[in-house]
Formats: sequence, structure tokens, C-alpha cells
Amino acid sequence: MKTAHDLVAAARKEIQEVPLTETDAAIKNADLLLDVRDADEYRNSHIPGAVNVSRGLLEFKFTNDPAFENRQMNIVLYCKNSGRSALSAKALKEMGYLHVQSIEGGFDAWVEAGKDIARPDLPTFD
Repeated sequence: MKTAHDLVAAARKEIQEVPLTETDAAIKNADLLLDVRDADEYRNSHIPGAVNVSRGLLEFKFTNDPAFENRQMNIVLYCKNSGRSALSAKALKEMGYLHVQSIEGGFDAWVEAGKDIARPDLPTFD
């Protein structure tokens, strides 16, 4: 019986992962920067410019939303540590998306490298 780690390892063999040192260029050239973490993770903080579609809804959203019809668009994805994004990249590849990359190490590596993050502006109650 396969585990989640087995599935992620298999997915990584079939996708393109972008090293953190190359993410700035990859994101600059992307048509879509996609955060596949859950909505609460995204709301807490995310990479600036990212759009959130959680891993659990990915295939449904990409099937039903006309904004995602172009199979030629350049997509860069990430999650917390790159497991969900590897699975997501594999799924999008299987759906016919031709230019999909996953950020190696995910959001954790991004933060650890000291790169910019976006946080929501919450009201103060002073």
C-alpha cells in the first residue's frame, strides 16, 4: 500500500521543480502563481501575487473556470513544503497543462530565505 510520501516521491519524478534560486525569474515569467495550500494558510500569509486554489479543489476549479482554459499558460505552484504542489503539478500535467512548475521546498523555504510575503491588513481595535 502506498503512502502520501510515496505518491509525492512518484510525482516529483514526473514534474519540474524550480530551485529557490530560480523562483524570482520563474514567477516573473509566470501567467499564474498558484498557492495550493488551504485557504486559512493563504490568508495567514502568501507569496505576493499568488492566487489561492486549494489542493482539494484544484482539478474541479481548473475544469470549471474559463480563466483556466489555456493549457499553454505558464503556471508556478507552491504549498507549505512542496508535497501538495508536486501532486498538483502532476495532476495539472495529466490534465494537459504544458508549462507547470513547483517551487522546491515550498512556502517554508521561501520564508526561510527571507523573501517577501504578503499578509492581510487586519483592522485594529484601538
